[in-house]
Order: sequence, then C-alpha cells, then structure tokens
Amino acid sequence: MEDSLSAIPNPKTHEHPQMPSLPEKEIGNHGLTKSILRLGNTWPTPFPGDEVEIHYSGHVENGSSLGSSHDKGAPFKFKLGQGEVIKGLDEGVVTMKKGERAIFKIPPQLAYGEVGFPPVILPHSTVIFDVEMISWSTIRDITGDGGVLKKIIVEGEGWATPKDIDEVSVKYEAKLENGTIVSESEGLEFHVGNGKLCPAIHKAVKTMRRNEKVELSVRFSYGFEVELEHEEAITSSRNPNNMTIILELLSWKSVVDVVGDKKILKKVISAGEGFAFPNEGSLAKVIVLGKRKDGAIIEQKGSNEEPFEYMCLEGQVNESLDKAIMTMKKGEKSQVFVFSDHMQGSHEASESVFANPTLIYDVELLDFTKEIPVWKMDTQEKIQACDKKKQEGNALFKEGKFWLASKKYDKAAKCIEFNHSFSDEEKRITKALLLSCNLNNAACKLKLEDYVEAAGLCTKVIELDPHNIKALFRRAQAYLHTSDLDKAEADCRRALTIDPNNRDIKLLHQVIKTKQKEHTLYQAQLFGTMISKMV
Repeated sequence: MEDSLSAIPNPKTHEHPQMPSLPEKEIGNHGLTKSILRLGNTWPTPFPGDEVEIHYSGHVENGSSLGSSHDKGAPFKFKLGQGEVIKGLDEGVVTMKKGERAIFKIPPQLAYGEVGFPPVILPHSTVIFDVEMISWSTIRDITGDGGVLKKIIVEGEGWATPKDIDEVSVKYEAKLENGTIVSESEGLEFHVGNGKLCPAIHKAVKTMRRNEKVELSVRFSYGFEVELEHEEAITSSRNPNNMTIILELLSWKSVVDVVGDKKILKKVISAGEGFAFPNEGSLAKVIVLGKRKDGAIIEQKGSNEEPFEYMCLEGQVNESLDKAIMTMKKGEKSQVFVFSDHMQGSHEASESVFANPTLIYDVELLDFTKEIPVWKMDTQEKIQACDKKKQEGNALFKEGKFWLASKKYDKAAKCIEFNHSFSDEEKRITKALLLSCNLNNAACKLKLEDYVEAAGLCTKVIELDPHNIKALFRRAQAYLHTSDLDKAEADCRRALTIDPNNRDIKLLHQVIKTKQKEHTLYQAQLFGTMISKMV
C-alpha cells in the first residue's frame, strides 16, 4: 500500500480468514457498514480536516489482500475529507474513537467504482478494511480558505485565548518546504491585533491557549515576506506556495479597555484571585505609583505595610484610575494607561496600543470590602443610603465631576426604586428623593452630552410629577440636541402654561422656534432643488 489508500501496490494474494459474525451498523445512505471489534477509550471523534493515525489491513471481498500497515512497520497517516484515501474510509474513520478497532465493508461506489484497480481489484468490487484508530491531530482551517491550517503539537493550558488588544510573547520558526528557515525568534512580544509581524501568526495566536505549540501550514499570502536570498530555495521547493511555521504561545498579558473608548487601558501584569470586583462604595486597599509618559513620578500612595485605603467612586483618586481599579480582582497587579483625546488619536495609528499615554499607573489591589447590598437593608437604611449618595452626588456635581456624580445618583435611585415594603410616609419621602435623584442625574447627562439618557430620566420624573417644570425644561434641552424639535417645542409650551413668566424657558422656546424655522427653510430649499432637477 502506498502513502494513499486511493492507490494499490502489488498485492499478496491469499484467502482472507473467515471473520466472526459481528453486528453491523450502516453509515450514511450508500451501503457503507461498520462492525466494532473493540470499543474506543474516549468519547470524541475526529473532524474532517484532522490528521489521523491508523493501523489497517485490507482485502477485496472474497479476494486479494490490499496490504497492511503492520507489514510496513509504521502507522498510516492521512487528512480526513481531503481525498487522500477512498471515500468509504474517509466516511468510516471519521466515526471512530481513540483506541477503537472496526471492520468497514465498503461498496464499490465508495471504493474503486466501475473501473476498479486491475488486476488486484476488479470493477464493481466491494473492499473490506480492518482499521484501528491510534490517534489524531486536529487540523483547523483558521482563515476558511485553506490559507492557514493549524495542527496542535502540544495542548495548551486553561481555556482562555488572547484578544486583539492583548500583548503576547511567542517563540516561532518559519521555514520553506525544503527546510530553509526564513524567520525565527526565541521570544517576541507584540500586540495581537497590530498585524505587523505575519498574518498567519496574528490569526493563529488568537486561537491558542497558554503554552500551546502548533504547526501552521501557510500559503505565502499569509506568511512572512521572503527575502531575495531565498528565491532559489523557493524555486526548488515541490510546493513553492507554502511555508511551515512552528509557533509556541509562551505567555500573554490581558489588556482591558476599561470604558470601551480606548482612553483607559489596563494591562494585567499578575492575575488576581476569585471572580469578584470592587463596586461603587467598596473600601479598596491599593498600592499606586503614577508616572507621566517621560517616567517622572507624579503620585505615590500606599505600601505593603500600610496600603492606601479609599472608597471607590468617591472622587478620592484620579477618575480614570478609579474606573480601572473597579475592573481588578483581589491580589491583581496591573498597569493602567490613560490617554487624552489628542494622544489617543496618535496611539491608534501606532504599532503599539500603549503608545503616547498621558499617564501611567502601576497598581496593586491588595484587598477590598464591598458595601452592604440594598437587598440586605431595611426600609430606613435604604432611605438613609439614598439620601447619603444623593448628597455625595451633589458635591461631585459642584466639583464638575459629572460622570462620578451621575453614578452616585444612579446608585441612590436604586436604593429606593422598589418601594412595595415602604409605609405611606416612607413612600412620600422616597418619591421626593427619586424625583430629585433623576432630575440631578438628567443635569449630569446633559453636561456629559448624553441627551438620550437625559430625556429618559426626565420622562421618569414627569411620569411621577406631570407638572415638574425642571423636568420639562431639561427634556426640552435634550430634545433640542437630538433634533426632536417638535417634542422640544411641545415641552416648552407645556412648561409655560405652568409658569408663563419663566425666563429660562422663554429663551429656550425662542431658540427652538428659530431652529424650526431654519429647518423649514432648509426643507423648502431642498424640495425646490429636487423639483428643478425633475423639470
């Protein structure tokens, strides 16, 4: 038997011994049957594309031997579903488990058909193979077009794989089919998504686990650019369009985009423990070293002997640092990179996602204690917690810390949003608190230019108090910025029926009326232009 079971060598003709009677199972709808001689010792089976390693012996039904891998002294390897063996073996072996041994009876249409392989295999012959599954290696088509095929050599650890933004360290060797090495490294660090190294490596590393080692079969369009000195080696290669890369993922540092706009990035240096994170009001114990991008130290707080303690989202530390610490686990060490709008634009165009930060913090979260959850509080504790957070929000608003103030108002409102267990007097108090929190939060959202949220908060107030002037005024402001001019004008008219002499509402109403006129004029000009083109 040659390297492919689709071809037959000179056989040794002999009578095949009578097989024991075994229960047969039909595979597919074309007459292929399978009888298991020995059950496998695992539950997975290989997938099309996987490279399998088997022992086999075969013969024509009531006829000649087709050889045996045992006679050759080594198992036979082939890739499933790639046409490297007859179709019946492709369809049969894919159902086998590791350690399994089975007999496959393969009809002519899944074997050598109406032509056969004379003189060994006559036309329309059924063939029988005794197959033992030794093992297989998963071959994954990473790109979906056969451009990068991945085979695992050493399984990785854990379940996580790197993301585009993560920083990884790899070891690799890239060589041509004839063994010529075109690139190699013992330990290279790079960001997965920057695409500067080699397309195949950037794509493959996102599918790998820590300490995983793989073999990549790579078309040159996904590989390294080959230097002129290697042109002769390429020309002499049997398949000049391919190279092989042995790639090992040594380690990686997870990177977190803290608020989703890439202005605060956290690189995990040493992972923490557990699954909990600090929340608003948590008492955090940290060690912090703050630096400018030139390395100058601007802030240093806490030590192992005497950590710095602070309450999360109380405005006690830099707001960006505060947000990053709330994504950390107990015991975690991380670097936090803070970018200004100007710097952010430049780092996006850079090879590194960490280029040109405004500030860099080295942070270790030693421990934290969460505040008491609302569901554990009685009604008076809920009211007190709401009022306290509202007052903290007011103080932050006066300092211009609108994002932090908004978080406080959110938290305050959640303390009392479910009031079914409150007494009538407590419901009166909580209604006033809820109106105040939502109104103040709407003011924060206007400052933060989050006009949709601002309008939504005002609507909540108006549902509880239809004559609330501030809510109508602020919602009209929000509608003006979202170009909902009719809604904005309606809110102003409604507010003026309640307080006809309110100067701020009158001024806003005038601005809205002017915008409406400008919009009407624009629509008229646009319509006129369309008509002139049609005439």
